[in-house]
Amino acid sequence: MDPELLQIIVCPACRSELDLVEAELVCRGCGLAYPIRDDIPVLLVDEARKA
Repeated sequence: MDPELLQIIVCPACRSELDLVEAELVCRGCGLAYPIRDDIPVLLVDEARKA
């Protein structure tokens, strides 16, 4: 995933920063993990799981 993109996207649930962990983006604030599919982050709360 592009590091520049990672710097500008935030968690849609709480607006905290996201960390790239394997094939997911994990929120530093609320702990939701968002999947990455075909190199595209799926930032939908309904698609997230609690990390």
